[in-house]
Amino acid sequence: MATTRWSWISIVTKIAFVTTVSALTRQTIQTKLNFTSFYAEQSDWTFNHLVVDVRSGHIYLGAVNRIYKLSEDLKILVTHQTGPSEDNPKCYPPSIVQPCNDQLALTNNINKMLLIDYKENRLIACGSLYQGICKLLRLDDLFKLGEPSHKKEHYLSGVNESGSVFGVIVSHNNLDDKLFIATSVDGKPEYFPTISSRKLTKDSEADGMFAYVFHDEFVASMIKIPSDTFTIIPDFDIYYIYGFNSGNYVYFLTLQPEMTFPPGSATKEQVYTSKLVRLCKEDTAFNSYVEVPIGCEKNGVEYRLLQAAYLSKAGSILAKSLGIKPGDDILFTIFSKGQKRKLNSLDESALCVFVLKDINDRIKERLQSCYKGEGTLDLAWLKVKDIPCGNALITIADDFCGLDMNAPLGVSEMVRGHPVFTEDRDRMTSVIAYVYKDHSLAFVGTKSGKLKKIRVDGPVNGALQYETIQVVESGPILRDMAFTKNEEQLFIMSDKQLTRVPVESCGQYTTCSECLGSGDPHCGWCVLHNTCTRKERCERSHEPRRFASEIKQCVRLTVHPNNISVSQYNVLLVLEAYNVPELSAGVNCTFEDLSEMDGLVVGNQIRCISPAEKEVPRIITENGDHHIVQLQLKSKETGMTFASTNFVFYNCSVHNSCLSCVESPYQCHWCKYRHVCTHDPRTCSFQEGRVKMSEGVRRGLKALVLVTKQREDIFGMEEF
Repeated sequence: MATTRWSWISIVTKIAFVTTVSALTRQTIQTKLNFTSFYAEQSDWTFNHLVVDVRSGHIYLGAVNRIYKLSEDLKILVTHQTGPSEDNPKCYPPSIVQPCNDQLALTNNINKMLLIDYKENRLIACGSLYQGICKLLRLDDLFKLGEPSHKKEHYLSGVNESGSVFGVIVSHNNLDDKLFIATSVDGKPEYFPTISSRKLTKDSEADGMFAYVFHDEFVASMIKIPSDTFTIIPDFDIYYIYGFNSGNYVYFLTLQPEMTFPPGSATKEQVYTSKLVRLCKEDTAFNSYVEVPIGCEKNGVEYRLLQAAYLSKAGSILAKSLGIKPGDDILFTIFSKGQKRKLNSLDESALCVFVLKDINDRIKERLQSCYKGEGTLDLAWLKVKDIPCGNALITIADDFCGLDMNAPLGVSEMVRGHPVFTEDRDRMTSVIAYVYKDHSLAFVGTKSGKLKKIRVDGPVNGALQYETIQVVESGPILRDMAFTKNEEQLFIMSDKQLTRVPVESCGQYTTCSECLGSGDPHCGWCVLHNTCTRKERCERSHEPRRFASEIKQCVRLTVHPNNISVSQYNVLLVLEAYNVPELSAGVNCTFEDLSEMDGLVVGNQIRCISPAEKEVPRIITENGDHHIVQLQLKSKETGMTFASTNFVFYNCSVHNSCLSCVESPYQCHWCKYRHVCTHDPRTCSFQEGRVKMSEGVRRGLKALVLVTKQREDIFGMEEF
């Protein structure tokens, strides 16, 4: 078995179209990029979820019928089989608990949730078999520590879709952790709460594993959708897109159907609204449940269908643009256009940024108004009751966690995010983000399998898409993306391919201007190594002018003289170098492959000697009157060329007429009697004189030649 498991791992060399954008130009560069990829073992064993252990860097991949533990270079370390097994989704409780009258069949197990419980060093892997039971697996070897299945609390979700469940673990120092579970119910609210908080016991086989944190005859740590909601919206459900915890709260981002009146219509139609749900971490009765609609709009286009989200921090540039502090929580979100099509969403999509504090402030305003008795609870799934808010004389502080009244509560007014980037053709499907040296960077997956790298500077400064790469062979890219332990690589997944991609590809840029014009904040120019790289990878980058981070810091080089005749040898050349570091180790001057010699460094000048006679290129008539070579400076410290400029060798002797000789841009002179063009006027005899005229006289010469073009004797022009 060990000889076959490596066959699904490959180093994939792709031809990727990398779009590089600067403030001045937009260009598409075709380049080869090497990615490491891992592929599905069988065509129907598709990938569902992905998590990375931030301590070890190991990857845990949830797939149909398999859980994989992979190394950072995507080699299989351990495999745990989860299916297929005999089951029928109609069996509740499942057949492993009691006999079922419905026909059983061999059924695949879709991974619906994958979480790392760091405190107990275990993986929580929940599947679609047996009404959504979970396995607790040891992180080291995926050994099964427990699989609770004999109580109704162990059945988390009956929906057979990989994206139907989302979980958030809330840790406590001296108590058992809690697991907040959010799931679609697929028309079975009597079996499954849509949100609940569960116990994560230290003992994986404990009877209380996944029990509700609180449960009595009247109150429990859960929210159930009332059954009469389905009489108004038969296919009502809450679809969970993302979840996280921050401060005192747990948040879930959702899509929910609603019945609304279109403008100018008397008939209701079903649309989908994106909503954020918030709960207090310590609220065992769920009295703190609040939901608020979210969306964004740009140039009159509404983006309302949430596709993906990711919680990050604000870099200082984005923070300044948003009027918040660096490090404040922000939500990067992907919305598609409109509200009507949950499935097969429109390709028009937007990357929008929300300040989490803005959302919390809106929730606080709504709580204050509701506890003054204003409005109703305003929840789509409570519309059949339309319960009014109750009045209570209390102070609503930022950490208010509700009472046994005015709950659950909905906010009617939408919180609008800041649209920073839109895409009209290749719908964006996933997002992950982090801060690099004051810059907020978003990495966005698309329907076609591409990865967009976007620098988000804020609503005022906008966003810059500085690179686009084809990552997976066939899209779309799934929502789950993750950084490596050191945040230098990114794991990106389609349903059949997991690929590791560097967050930056600075090495593709071969010049300082390309590097610093790319817009990638990771990239700078390591001067004496003549390479585009991160600052931390550039040797002695802390020293002055060794590392350039702006185009104006690129090395500039001038040479005087910048041209000589092929008949001149060992000429002293003075080079002026700008933006170069200290060169005490010395430099060499090279004329491409013609010659190389020591350069003398004097201040910011480098003095070089032109090639000797045997090294000067021979320029013949067919090649014109000049030859351009690169005069380069090579660091003796690194052995690398770090600056270059054009240098011209010219040949006056190829000109066989006075007119072509004197019109040459170089120092050419015409010896009048011998009909010779030379760079050295001393070679013309004193008696015959020479011609080397200004531009105005040259024009007079041209006119005379035109008038006397029938004459063969060129000496008729001596009077000029």
